[in-house]
Amino acid sequence: MAELFPHAIFDLLASAPDTPAFEHGTRVVSRGELLEMIAAAVDRMRSAGLGPGDGLALATGVTPEAFAGYVAGWSLGCRVVGIAPQQSAKQVTHVASGVDVLVVDDTAPAALLSLVPRVLHVKDFVGGKADLVVRARPDDIAWVVHTSGSTGTPKGVQHSYAGLARWWSWHPAGWDDRARALATRYGRLVIFGTLASLVVQEHLGYCLASGGTAVIPEGTPQFPDVLADLRITATLLTVPRLHHVLDVLKERQVDLSALKAVLVAGSALAPHRMAEAVDVLGDVAHSGYGQTETGMLTLLTAQDVRDRPEALASVGKVWSGVELEVRDEAGRALPAGESGEIWSRTSMTFVGYRDDPEESADVRQDGWVRSRDIGHFDEHGYLYLTGRARDVVIVNAILHHAGPIERVLAADPDVDQAYVLAVPDERTGEAVHAFVVAVAGRTPDPDRLRTAVADELGTGATPAEIRFIDAVPVGPGGKPDKRALLR
Repeated sequence: MAELFPHAIFDLLASAPDTPAFEHGTRVVSRGELLEMIAAAVDRMRSAGLGPGDGLALATGVTPEAFAGYVAGWSLGCRVVGIAPQQSAKQVTHVASGVDVLVVDDTAPAALLSLVPRVLHVKDFVGGKADLVVRARPDDIAWVVHTSGSTGTPKGVQHSYAGLARWWSWHPAGWDDRARALATRYGRLVIFGTLASLVVQEHLGYCLASGGTAVIPEGTPQFPDVLADLRITATLLTVPRLHHVLDVLKERQVDLSALKAVLVAGSALAPHRMAEAVDVLGDVAHSGYGQTETGMLTLLTAQDVRDRPEALASVGKVWSGVELEVRDEAGRALPAGESGEIWSRTSMTFVGYRDDPEESADVRQDGWVRSRDIGHFDEHGYLYLTGRARDVVIVNAILHHAGPIERVLAADPDVDQAYVLAVPDERTGEAVHAFVVAVAGRTPDPDRLRTAVADELGTGATPAEIRFIDAVPVGPGGKPDKRALLR
């Protein structure tokens, strides 16, 4: 078995101590300096009483110190939890429950400080003398990555120390030719958003493991100009942000001569937009498909599109170290051309959802994870997504279940029935559209309905449009036919 996580991080940083790990504005942090920062964080955390199995939450921006905090927590064998900035106050309270120590920076909301017994500040991660010894236990939970919380409360996706020890990002010796080729483009990866994201950490690790530097913009990055200003070679983009970049490039020139990889992830990219990305950006364009439970599963490249134009409608080919199967309802693997549910198995597959054994048992079976996405392979190994086995809306790469939104809307005293659907949106990928039947003689207040959803489920779940209808169409079996509302 591989050495326990995060031993691979220590080895990679120590192998090139003078190489830049982070660039944050005018400040450059070498890999050796990052190790010292991690050691200081370990020192502070041990003094706060943290050890194997204890809960550590981080509510920070994207900084070298914040990354050091995550790695220090893993070094001590803690159950590490990231608090994302888009979470509502109610969701943050849920995420922080059961945590022993909270790490913050100046971006953390003041209300957080009263939720956890002990608080540390990243500014204190200096001058540490702790030995970087991994104290984790293989079966302990290393990281709880929370989804959007659109099911009512954030769902905690749990990854174990044994699983993260096999995380592909940090093990270049196991990369196949495609992974090694993409890694050559990660010399300067721009990092922004939140380190609570598995996608961000996955590609941050990929960058550092390939010898690259993670570049953190000062302030809110303005795309595509930030790519030119910082001479970025690689970036992750959501579908809406890619749309914005392509639209700007139609209007004016931006020097993207340093750019080598744009990887679009979080939600499906429409074929015409991928075609436009290839046309405008060239070999730089990539599109990925994956899950928080598994990491990246497939990758579509510009070369794939040139070789087989029909692949534009696909999400690409299976990624390094990943196994995929398309299965029928009985669990039988299906051949190319036949549609079914997509199942995956990776080296770092999650071990279950926190405090939800039933959902865990349903999604994770014999080491395989069900995606609840429907699709098929073609004869050349490209995977096509054709539908969903669940009722969700993906807004700005964040998944929101329709049911909880409908329940919040229907709880309003002026609402009799509420139905929520996903509608394509150029700005956000998809948008929440709500169809509301009012109580007889009453007129619901749209602003009040939106506020209720935002307070309960977060702003991302808020309906972009609310339509009032007299009745919902009914299908042949007598059940409400939500899809008919869009016809």
